[in-house]
Amino acid sequence: MRRFLMAFLVVLVAAVAVRAMPPSSRDNEYHETLYVFGTLVEIVIHGEEKAVAQRAAADIAREFNRIHRDWHAWRPGALDRLNAAIAAGRPFTASPELAALLRRARDLSKASGGLFEPAIGGLIAAWGFHQDTPPTGAPPSDATITRWTAARPRMTDLVFDGNTIRSRNRSVRIDLGGFAKGAALDLAAALLRRRGVTNAVLNAGGDLNVLGRHGARPWRVAIRDPFEWGAVAAVDMRPGEVLYTSGNYERYLEQDGVRFSHILDPRTGRPAPDIVSASVLDVDGALADAAATALCVAGRDGWRAVAAAMGVRAALLIDADGHILMTPEMHRRVTLVHPGEHPGAPVVASVANPTTATDKGVP
Repeated sequence: MRRFLMAFLVVLVAAVAVRAMPPSSRDNEYHETLYVFGTLVEIVIHGEEKAVAQRAAADIAREFNRIHRDWHAWRPGALDRLNAAIAAGRPFTASPELAALLRRARDLSKASGGLFEPAIGGLIAAWGFHQDTPPTGAPPSDATITRWTAARPRMTDLVFDGNTIRSRNRSVRIDLGGFAKGAALDLAAALLRRRGVTNAVLNAGGDLNVLGRHGARPWRVAIRDPFEWGAVAAVDMRPGEVLYTSGNYERYLEQDGVRFSHILDPRTGRPAPDIVSASVLDVDGALADAAATALCVAGRDGWRAVAAAMGVRAALLIDADGHILMTPEMHRRVTLVHPGEHPGAPVVASVANPTTATDKGVP
């Protein structure tokens, strides 16, 4: 298992700024670890001179510091100012970068049928997830949830005039947590390419962007078993690919022994119940990040249609009963790691094309 770059590496750290850990260099590799976005970000650069790798990693750290400030859902920054303007019914002029990011979020929300919905930041806050530490209070009341679902805040409520943004719905409160890591790692990968780095991995708490190869072999990464510490599958990544996972097992509110996931269904205002983990393999980090969230919300019955609508060809989901559901493309790409080795371990239940609702059993 140690031979895998573990895609599920997570550190429970809540940071408001990037803090670099001492870099290391081994086997012609440069490693640097940052704490940002409330998680561990690992940069691995292979086959470059140390000075080149150090400069590239420093550039990424500066970029992540800026992004963390500007895109944060509840701390002072550009997004917070936009949300305040929306609540007051005022237009807001954003930076070109933020305006483009919000347009992309709106487009992905539309493609998902509103299951990936960054406009529900107020609902996320009501559940207690707008804080750096795990929530400890009670779930929101039925009346509070009903109020939010009746208001129906959606990214499609936003109206763009160049970089000036207004909303037709004052209940919109934007939280980009469902795809900010994907967008940020895409920017970091582009930065590495501009610096001439051709072989690297960017790993943000288990969400990965890959450049090139690991010497003569591909980068091999793992998909976490959501029920026990370990891996459920491994993937040999092709140059330029990304692998993103959303799950209900890391951030949650626990009340009287019941866990409430941070992945909320905008239709009900409550945690999505069926899927405990969804992984998407693609070449677009922002898309994969958003799609992984949307597939969790779509559930067992709806994930194939949502995958097709969002253009996702390679996805692997694990439901609450431990069944693995995946697309044929993902089935071709993954190697299952000791399936069923412990009681309740995930086992393959079906392989289904995103364009059809018909399952076909796996021999």
